[in-house]
Amino acid sequence: MEPGNVTQSSEFLLLGLSEEPELQPLLFGLFLFMYLITVLGNLLIILAVSSDSHLHTPMYFFLSNLSLVDICFISTTIPKMLLNIQTESKAITYAGCLTQMYFFLLFAGVDDFILTVMAYDRYVAICHPLHYTVIMNSQLCGLFVLVSWIMSAVNSLLQCLMVLDLSFCSDLEMPHFFCELKQVVQLACSDTFPNDIVMYFSAGLLGGGPLAGILYSYSKIVSSVRAIPSAQGKYKAFSTCASHLSVVFLFYVTGLGVYLGSVGTHSSQSSATASVMYTVVTPMLNPFIYSLRNKDIKRALERFLGR
Repeated sequence: MEPGNVTQSSEFLLLGLSEEPELQPLLFGLFLFMYLITVLGNLLIILAVSSDSHLHTPMYFFLSNLSLVDICFISTTIPKMLLNIQTESKAITYAGCLTQMYFFLLFAGVDDFILTVMAYDRYVAICHPLHYTVIMNSQLCGLFVLVSWIMSAVNSLLQCLMVLDLSFCSDLEMPHFFCELKQVVQLACSDTFPNDIVMYFSAGLLGGGPLAGILYSYSKIVSSVRAIPSAQGKYKAFSTCASHLSVVFLFYVTGLGVYLGSVGTHSSQSSATASVMYTVVTPMLNPFIYSLRNKDIKRALERFLGR
């Protein structure tokens, strides 16, 4: 096949999770349900935090931002998937694919950075409790969130600009339910070595860097908690980190599982199925993890829903 530059009128074909016609209604209903649960759950977290003055603290400020990003994250992929199933169309325009890819990378990056900032917040709260309000002031919290958005936006823009330089063959079928960067690059007929280098470098820097920050924060937290003499004090300190640790574990294990799994298998379809874990399941479970394990959020939700 002859390579040719893709114009804005060209289309990619998203084959989705399954091409079996009898499974399409089931997939539509299942993903619509998960999407609505995710949006509603995260929206309730945002409303609960904003409506309760007791929750106007750095920890819950970052949590409400995480919930907002999770709504945006899942909204970049699932609505288009549902539309394709409903209209029995697999097409997405070249411009639409690039746009989806940009926002997917943007929100995934911001999600990662906010989880790192939340780990730092817990580190300051447990290791330096007397200086917590001075260190974690509103200006610093706002700066953390702003830098998270800027760094993620720069990375997303760089990745998409490099995709613009690629030329593609006539076969533009993607065995996936959204335009994932790796899948798009694999469809190119031109040399993708520079794209691969930037892709893996940014994954190591923007994925490995925050993970290292989280691990460092928790290593300091563990050291501080071990020095607490009472068992009750240790439990109280660790309980403030339990929800965050659960979300971090879910985010990294599902994300790493998908990409490490894709190295060991040649089935792109199985990779697409595994991607559901971190693109859909993780944002859906986050509100449940924080509301079920956090008494403050529970009380705020009860007051908000009881109005």
